[in-house]
Amino acid sequence: MEKEENVNQQQEPVENNEVLEEKDSQTDNLSEKTDTPKKGGMFSRKNNKEKEKINNLEEQIAKLKEEKAELNDRFLRLYSEFDNYKKRVGKEKLDLFSTASEKVFVNLLPIIDDFERAIAANEKVEDVNAIKEGFNLIYNKMLQLLKRFDVEEIPAKGEEFNTDFHEAVTHFPTEKDEDKGKVIDVTEKGYKIKDKVIRYSKVVVGQ
Repeated sequence: MEKEENVNQQQEPVENNEVLEEKDSQTDNLSEKTDTPKKGGMFSRKNNKEKEKINNLEEQIAKLKEEKAELNDRFLRLYSEFDNYKKRVGKEKLDLFSTASEKVFVNLLPIIDDFERAIAANEKVEDVNAIKEGFNLIYNKMLQLLKRFDVEEIPAKGEEFNTDFHEAVTHFPTEKDEDKGKVIDVTEKGYKIKDKVIRYSKVVVGQ
């Protein structure tokens, strides 16, 4: 009897050890199950953030492409409008020049008619004064035409030499000090339209 009790007492610790090992294995399995979802959750959040960044970048790229296309379209339209504007302005300038020239010549034709009549009349006229009077009338008519188109003679003789209006043909010694640097003679008259010089006065400058 004593031997059987001793055997039973020796077997009980073995059973307790088995129970403990089983509990430990269950605990390990539980911890593994618990850890796995945590790791998976952290990685999934990271992946989601990266996907979100990629999506944002793709949206920005698409937006920039759209803006680029819009700007390119606007540039092409502006370039086309500017090109049309240049052509239109160029045509208007040509039309303006041709129209201005036409006006001048239309007004000049009557004066040519007067010259032709004067030449024909002078062949039979013996009075020199009549010839002079006819030429003066034509000359005055020409001056009126120039005035109508804002053409004016540039003042020269007695004026200070000015390269903006005068072209020195030669320099001539002068006895008077006040004539030095001034125009003492005009070889060809100069003219301007308003403030624009169309022909410089050719002058002799005192020195």
